[in-house]
Amino acid sequence: MIKFIFTGLLRDKSRSLLPILVIMIGVFLTVGMTGYIRGFIEDFVDQNARLQTGHVNVVTKAYAQNESLMPIDLALLGIDTLMKKLETDFPGYTWSPRINFGGMLDVPDESGESKKQGPVMGMAVDLLSGKTDEINRLNLHTALAEGHIPEASGEVIIGEELARKLDLHPGDKVTFIGSTMEGSLTFRNFTVSGTIRYGVRQMDNVIMLLDLKDAQALLDMENGATQILGYSKQGVYFDEEAARTRDAFNKKYAGSGDQFIPVMRSLSDEPTLGYYLTYINSFSGLMIFILIVIMSIVLWNAGLLGGLRRYNEFGIRLAMGEEKGHVYKMLLYEALFTGIIGSVFGTLLGVALTLFLQYKGIDISGMVQGGAMIMPNIIRAKFSPDLLSVGFIPGVAAMVIGTMLSGIAIFKRETAKLIKELEI
Repeated sequence: MIKFIFTGLLRDKSRSLLPILVIMIGVFLTVGMTGYIRGFIEDFVDQNARLQTGHVNVVTKAYAQNESLMPIDLALLGIDTLMKKLETDFPGYTWSPRINFGGMLDVPDESGESKKQGPVMGMAVDLLSGKTDEINRLNLHTALAEGHIPEASGEVIIGEELARKLDLHPGDKVTFIGSTMEGSLTFRNFTVSGTIRYGVRQMDNVIMLLDLKDAQALLDMENGATQILGYSKQGVYFDEEAARTRDAFNKKYAGSGDQFIPVMRSLSDEPTLGYYLTYINSFSGLMIFILIVIMSIVLWNAGLLGGLRRYNEFGIRLAMGEEKGHVYKMLLYEALFTGIIGSVFGTLLGVALTLFLQYKGIDISGMVQGGAMIMPNIIRAKFSPDLLSVGFIPGVAAMVIGTMLSGIAIFKRETAKLIKELEI
């Protein structure tokens, strides 16, 4: 029977070519887009975790409520003790304190007078102690455009675009102007040790990296930090695990009215990040559902057209005594084999596209100018074994469903009228 069906499909290409092409294109788009979305999600989460949020992060309750203002006066204090507790209670994470702050960078001329100024977003991390992996986590070796990573106190590294705007080069002197944790004005001279290029314009335009100890002295924030970031030792963000860690930590301080108690948040708790992650995951499932609906409708219409063309064939088969149920069942077998053929070719093309994007990527730097989100400039797809089924199963299902709908017309044929139709 299988040989008979395949022979019929090969000899009569008009009843198999169009459905196979429709299935192949639909499955190709589904597999390719799913791989693309998954790669985007992974890059998106990884880059934001490394540069901004961590997999989990600890801040004061008051700081969490006003984070967009970067209020260093609401920062964590006594972080050495807090870090020890975190390392003891949650050994599955590595913990790194950071300070985020804003200010102005002043560039003096030969006589020491102000020549140029520009706003900066300071990020202080542990660069000099060698006890953390912050240099690798921030990809400083890869992102380094000129000069070298700070090797001594008093050195800073700035964004390439900021250096270009202020006409700065490695070795130049700059003055940071800002306010301390207590609200008083602070000045300090730094040496630009190098420039970095993340390829994210909203960072490269304003970022200034310096050692944590330098920032604590600059901002009168001894043994303090605006946040402590936690990174899973598995290297991958798992939302359920992060949520359990968050809940276990926050349970210790539940019910306290102190605005300076530490609170933990997971990456998905960040308002914008959480929304985007939920939206993207939902879109992936919705896309597959829409594919099945659209392909079923298209194949239903293709089946109806094919059924009209094969009207006499069905009549002859019924007139010769073949049962309606058997004719209908043979149509479903044809649909199954057609769906398998189209889905196999579509899946192969989709996987090929995914692998190409995984290694080559797509540069979307022109689409991420400005905004608060840290978006990767090169979007890459991600191949995973389930991509082999994510388009294949819907493709076969759409073909069978479309044929089931169009094949109902077979049961509406009246055997008593077949002889008269055939005579005509």
